[in-house]
Amino acid sequence: MHHANHYYGHSHVLARYCGLDDRDPPRIHGYLQHGWNVGDGMAADHPVVPGTPLFLWSERTRRRAWSRGRRETYVVGSPWAYLLAMEPAADPARTGTIWYPFHGWEGQHVQGDHDRLIAEIRDTEPGPVTVCLYWQEFRSAPVRRRYERAGFRVICHGYRGGRWQDLDPLFLHRQLAELRGHARVASNRLCSAVFYGVLAGCAPAVYGDPMHLEREDPAVAARIRRHWAALHGPDPDPGPAAALATAELGADRLLPPAELRRVFGWPDAFQPPYADDDALLAAAR
Repeated sequence: MHHANHYYGHSHVLARYCGLDDRDPPRIHGYLQHGWNVGDGMAADHPVVPGTPLFLWSERTRRRAWSRGRRETYVVGSPWAYLLAMEPAADPARTGTIWYPFHGWEGQHVQGDHDRLIAEIRDTEPGPVTVCLYWQEFRSAPVRRRYERAGFRVICHGYRGGRWQDLDPLFLHRQLAELRGHARVASNRLCSAVFYGVLAGCAPAVYGDPMHLEREDPAVAARIRRHWAALHGPDPDPGPAAALATAELGADRLLPPAELRRVFGWPDAFQPPYADDDALLAAAR
């Protein structure tokens, strides 16, 4: 099982959905997409063994993978969409905006003007703002304190895990609780968090200094702005945004528990938490 299959507690969420022990998920026999991207769903720093199954979130991603010669692909939907199927909303009171500044990762750090971004957020957001930083930026006192001094509530959903260490099965649960408490979700780059927020009922926004990664290909960012223009701006139309989030996260392509177990190579469930697979899928849609 590739260690990235555990990122953000993805394998734990899917094991729970399949009626298995989510404290110790079985091995997924293949590579599970762990974040939204404009490529074939796999991270650039993770070499893929040819012929190994790729478990992708959406049909759009599968078609891009096929264009790159990767044929052993399965559309299974995103772990986020499965979590929402298991955790129906209670229609809580929503207020303000949760803002996700574009972040780096362990192999590439983000470069940009946080003070300029803070000014743009202040000029745009009508209500209170929660800024959610990636763990690297959150741990960096100078970056975190800039947002704190601006009067924003600053949080971090946690560490995604890595190399089978420091796994966090509740990462997505915390993110879902935060998103459902906010009316808007925003970022300076279109990313997984924006799609997650839209699927969880937030109005989206993508605006501000886009910043950049070290050694980044600028054509990728330009392509995102061009192909997903309907999600960009301080107040996009929520209708097209919801349709895009459903498609990109595969919320319309969720598999019944028995089928998901089959494609992952997982054993049958001992005690399925949902007696009616069809009812669960209907709730997810």
